Amino acid sequence: MTHPVAIRFSESDLDALAAREGRIALVVAPEAGRSPAARRIERLTRGALGRALASEAWDKLKAGESMELAWPSGLACEALQLVKLARRAPVATARKAGAAIGRALGGADLLVLAENHPRAAEIAFGLALRAYRFDYRSEERKPFGAVEMMVAKPEAVAAEAAPHAALAEGIFFTRDLVNEPANILTTDDFAARLAAMQELGLDVQILEEDELAALGMRALLAVGQGSDSPSKVVVMRWTGLQPAEDENGEALEVPPLALVGKGVCFDSGGISLKPGAGMEEMTMDMGGAAVVAGVMRTLALRNAPVNVVGLVGLVENMPDGRAQRPGDIVKSMKGDTIEVINTDAEGRMVLADVLWHAQQEFRPSAVIDLATLTGAIIVALGHENAGVFSNDDRLADDLLKAAAAEGEGAWRMPLAPAYDALITSRLADIKNTGGRHGGAITAAAFLKKFIAEGTPWCHIDIAGVALPPKETVLAPKGPTGWGVMALDRLIRDRFEA
Repeated sequence: MTHPVAIRFSESDLDALAAREGRIALVVAPEAGRSPAARRIERLTRGALGRALASEAWDKLKAGESMELAWPSGLACEALQLVKLARRAPVATARKAGAAIGRALGGADLLVLAENHPRAAEIAFGLALRAYRFDYRSEERKPFGAVEMMVAKPEAVAAEAAPHAALAEGIFFTRDLVNEPANILTTDDFAARLAAMQELGLDVQILEEDELAALGMRALLAVGQGSDSPSKVVVMRWTGLQPAEDENGEALEVPPLALVGKGVCFDSGGISLKPGAGMEEMTMDMGGAAVVAGVMRTLALRNAPVNVVGLVGLVENMPDGRAQRPGDIVKSMKGDTIEVINTDAEGRMVLADVLWHAQQEFRPSAVIDLATLTGAIIVALGHENAGVFSNDDRLADDLLKAAAAEGEGAWRMPLAPAYDALITSRLADIKNTGGRHGGAITAAAFLKKFIAEGTPWCHIDIAGVALPPKETVLAPKGPTGWGVMALDRLIRDRFEA
């Protein structure tokens, strides 16, 4: 997998600046006086730094943006990057500043002069997230150069940045999974990558088709029956809390939080075939499962004091002589019958069975599912926000607060009994689509049918944010890893001991 660039924190050494090769990034707080490093660079460049900071170009920069001086006189470096960041800048702005540095990172070594900036750890995190690349080009590219960050208190900043390192690993794992083509990331390969996380302390169980059939997961199996890739459910357990004891010394199990992800490794639409244009992007239809995997990896790497179970349904939706047809009626694990109106509304059928299994097997304290579920959510919210649906106001509010704190856009969408009428079937208990109007809402209403009474639940439709059409602040063009940060923050704030 792709690993974030390693960042070494060191004490400031101004005497080494003149001979430093590669790139230098200087963090400048406009409201403060010149820092020691800035004063030294000002002398070495014979006033070039001062002229740059007095320029109209510098004045026009927004907080977290940067400008460059190429081959500055008096310095051996190939570029001096000046990054504008106030000392009291918000976390999101500090990460944006770090991303500006990471965006420019290439094969040359980099020295970041953050000195005593209070947001140094967030700058480093933004740098690490933006310095990501993934491709299958035959020409091997030079790896990223070494990154050193000079700060006033390197040990303290390194300790503050340590949880970010685990989070970056989880985000990169998610991005890699979404980036992989479907001929590489088959259901078998996906399951194997998750099984490998047992090395991190996760308990991983892979349920094969015969076991899924025995459990009654006919809705999930129906989606994958037209593919040569076998359908699977992978269960990942992180048990960071030991059972407490009651007054009699009996063990009291701590119910886990359940995270459930849609893992359609390729979605052709099945018999309800998608248009050819853009179908190549349907390798990302396992984005929800990728986020769940990234969160579970993060929890293990930072040894989180919490119990979480992650479940992902892995299938491939293909047209074939064995594929399910529009008009088919299948029975879910719960026992409800589902009329298949459109085989391209397959993700909700996968989730229906996995959601029910998660509740029956683990009796979780809450359930959160993630899925690249509908194009309708993109019509509603664009690529700026994921759609959040919930039966529990407190859980929804906590999730939205966590997403906002991490700079990941999320917006709560409505759920009401009136929408249930749109998915009422003439022949079965429910049909798998209610048509175009309110499509994201009726998809959520479908999922709600498979949530037991009294179980707090959130459904997050990430279709618009998992693979946006252009680069974002913290990611190059491609998958963002949206949701790993928000869910990790939610788990820290609400579920950890």
